[in-house]
Parts: sequence; structure tokens; C-alpha cells
Amino acid sequence: MDTIWEMSAWKLIKAGGPIMVPILLCSLFALTIIVEKFWYFFLIKTNVLQLKQQVFDYLKNNKIPEAVELCDANRSPVAKILKAGVVKFGSSRESIKENMEDVSLFEIPKLESRLGALATIAHISPLLGLLGTVTGMAASFHTIQMRAASLNPVTPGDLAGGIGEALLTTVAGLMVAIPTFVAYNYCINRINYFVLEMERGATELVNFMSQTAEVK
Repeated sequence: MDTIWEMSAWKLIKAGGPIMVPILLCSLFALTIIVEKFWYFFLIKTNVLQLKQQVFDYLKNNKIPEAVELCDANRSPVAKILKAGVVKFGSSRESIKENMEDVSLFEIPKLESRLGALATIAHISPLLGLLGTVTGMAASFHTIQMRAASLNPVTPGDLAGGIGEALLTTVAGLMVAIPTFVAYNYCINRINYFVLEMERGATELVNFMSQTAEVK
């Protein structure tokens, strides 16, 4: 007899009962979100130190259009923040900070998009598995009740279906929840890194532009 690791996906879903369907949907949604977030993080990855140095060099030589063009060519949210400050070159410190803060209001939600859905999937998947456990055990007790009412002995085979459903849904729920939760924490760490770099870049740019204005 095949173990659960040797059974086909269709057999596992069938043996797990109807609760396996929402668990399967959760796994598909989670996989889609994880792939999308990882691809987005890959696209916006950049050498922040090099980017800031190049922007500061352009500003030092009064090459504002070149600095803006450099930021436009970079997908990183740090570049968007730096551009917001560069276009305000020559303005007051408060005006520069306000413009960068306005841009951050758009960039941070883009980083955090769909994270709520990922966290929800990580939380409800084991609950769905628990629900399947309860329904499976309820099916087994119903079988015992029906057998007792008809004065027939209960055999292990009569209970195997309900118990198998209970265990399979628990396993499936945990198998979806664990990697989803790991991916969620990874995304949170990446977002915190980007936000920190945005704040650091904004502060350094404001200080640099203020010092440059004082020298002039």
C-alpha cells in the first residue's frame, strides 16, 4: 500500500475530503504571491552605496539633470526617494524633506502590497487543517453510531476513511502554512531593509544638499 509520499496529488486530495480544496487554493495563492514578491525584490535590488555616491558626485558638480536621469534608470525605491530630493535642489531643507516624504507614501505601500494576504494564508491554512481534522473525526464517530444502531461490529476499515481525512488535512494545512510563514518573514525583512535604506538615503541627501548650499 502506498504511503502519503507515494500517492498522487489527486488521490491525496480525494482522501483528504472537501477541506483539501480550500487548502489547495491557499497554496496556489501563496505561491503566486511569493513568486511575485521575490521577482519584485530582484528587480529593485541595487547597490545603494554606489547609487548614492554617483548622485552626490553629480550634485557636487552641479549636474542635476544627470542625477535625475541616473535615478530614473534605477528601479530601486531608494532611487525614487533620491530623485524626489534632487529635483528640489536649491529649495529649503523642509521642502526637500516634504517632497521625499510624499514619494515614500507611494513607495512603501508598493513594497508591502499583498503581504496581508500572505499573512492571512499562513494563519488560516493550519486552521483549515484543523477543520478537516474535526470533520474527519466527526465522520468516524458517525460511522460508529450507525454501526452500533444496526448492531454491526465496527471494523478498522470503517474508521480508516474519517481518520485518514483528519490526518491528511492537518498535514496539508501545515505544509502550506510553514513555507508561507517563512516567506512572509523573509519579505518583512527585505521590506524593512528597503525602508531603512530609503530613510538613510533621504537623511544623507538632505544633509549633503544643505552643506552644498551653505558652501555656495
